[in-house]
Amino acid sequence: MRNYLIQYMVITALSISAIFAQAVSKTGTSAGQFLKIGVGSRAIGLGGAFTAIADDASSLYWNPSGIANNKTLSIFVDHYDWILDIEMDFIGFIIPLGSAGNLGVSTNYLHMGEMEVTSTKNPEGTGEKFSAASYLGQISYARNLTERFSLGSSIKLIKESIWNSTATGIAIDIGTLYKSTFPGLKLGMSISNYGSKMKMDGRDLLIQTDLDPSLESDPENLNSNLMTDEFDLPMIFRFGMSFSKKLKNGFGTILAIDAIHPSDNTESINIGTEFNYNNIGFIRFGYRNLFKRDLEQKLSIGCGIALNYRNIKYHIDYSYTDFEILGSPQKITITFVLR
Repeated sequence: MRNYLIQYMVITALSISAIFAQAVSKTGTSAGQFLKIGVGSRAIGLGGAFTAIADDASSLYWNPSGIANNKTLSIFVDHYDWILDIEMDFIGFIIPLGSAGNLGVSTNYLHMGEMEVTSTKNPEGTGEKFSAASYLGQISYARNLTERFSLGSSIKLIKESIWNSTATGIAIDIGTLYKSTFPGLKLGMSISNYGSKMKMDGRDLLIQTDLDPSLESDPENLNSNLMTDEFDLPMIFRFGMSFSKKLKNGFGTILAIDAIHPSDNTESINIGTEFNYNNIGFIRFGYRNLFKRDLEQKLSIGCGIALNYRNIKYHIDYSYTDFEILGSPQKITITFVLR
């Protein structure tokens, strides 16, 4: 156990030393931006400070090692009314495998309504419609290596589409979670979206052109394909700490903080706190993107309730985030836990 802790702290120290070393933000240089939209109303209500909490099915997004501590089957359904009439739906399952660890399966779908096709000749629309969407399929596995240390990983298949063109990619996530000997203190770390580049391809890129219009003998209307660039996925490194404590008269609280190092933006810090009464009613507050340049997301709040009916425990959670001029996205999550 001591060796695990030493290795964990060394990696953490090296990572934190690089956390604020980035001089260029690289904003807008990666594909798959929907991979950065958080999952789970509880985590969003905490301002995205969830790497070291990671104790429910939303861990499939934040830190896959967190699913190792689930003892029963969990079903997680998440809906997000995001900005500009964009919606995102996430469904996840945690399947216990006994002493072999736990398996996680999830899918994510970002979508929007149809839009008019316009062109320079038809700025008011051609009469055609197009749509855009992003998809994710994920399989995760996690296991407790000791009573205090767990390790998890995920493999993702990613697809983005717009009209008749698509881009695909593959990525992996890796996460660790350590329960400190100090009561209530947990440390978490994850790397998300490490994988292939993505490149658009499809019949929308097929055009007809002339090789050299100045030549009379030049063939006309040759079929050609436009070439698009390849873009990296938005890799994210997270390191977090959380502290939970039982208070008097059935009340309890959790404090959490995450340091975020993305590959396509500046570093930032998320903080959040949760208050609960007898693990039945929950109120959450969070603030995200501290020290980040050009931020829009800041304050978030949330609430939740846990109910028991027969052999199923239901968690219903809600969150609200202030995006300033972009609006105020709201999220609802329902989790079913078989007991």
